[in-house]
Amino acid sequence: MDFDIVLSAVLVVYTALVLYLTKYVYIIGRNKGLNSKDAVYYNRKFVHIFAGGVVALFVPLYSSPFYPLIAGFLLALVTYFSHEKGDKLYWFQNKKDINDVTFCLMWGISIFVLWVLFDNPYLAILPAIFMAFGDGITGIIRNAFFGERSKHYIGNVFMALTCIPLGYLFGSFAGLAVGGMLAGGIASVIEHYEFGLIDDNILITLSSSLILILSFYITFG
Repeated sequence: MDFDIVLSAVLVVYTALVLYLTKYVYIIGRNKGLNSKDAVYYNRKFVHIFAGGVVALFVPLYSSPFYPLIAGFLLALVTYFSHEKGDKLYWFQNKKDINDVTFCLMWGISIFVLWVLFDNPYLAILPAIFMAFGDGITGIIRNAFFGERSKHYIGNVFMALTCIPLGYLFGSFAGLAVGGMLAGGIASVIEHYEFGLIDDNILITLSSSLILILSFYITFG
């Protein structure tokens, strides 16, 4: 059987398991007195990290960038129609906030575009893992400190502490350690901002992708 198909099947099962288990994290949190809004918000960040982030780490095993692109679009459809049907995934979705849909879209699109440009999947996954691990940690820290969704700069500090080392590590695989660090740093600053429908998922992936592209062509011509 084709390895890409087997890997896809394993990652689909893993992602489904993450989504299933976070439902029980929600239930446990509610039973311990956590309000529904906070339980949903924490779960959303757990899904960012354990689904979006961990799965991105396996993307370089694929032979083609079309697999993550298709995965991103399929998950965007699942999350979108869940909102349309009344938040069937209520334990990590907020009916007033469809940023989980843009997360899936930007995850798949950024990996695909950068893989095609660089012909290097390790560089290609960087914006996706900044969005997944960095923004995930940021949200958890802010909510733990302030008990609500906020854009306090303490979150950006923790995001930088997460993303800059990740940028160095994965950038090193392609001889672009400094570029990876810069991309992680910029993503950590940009996360602080949102402009209407242009949410932080879009801004993180676009800004870090731009820095990686500039760094790549400055370094390798």
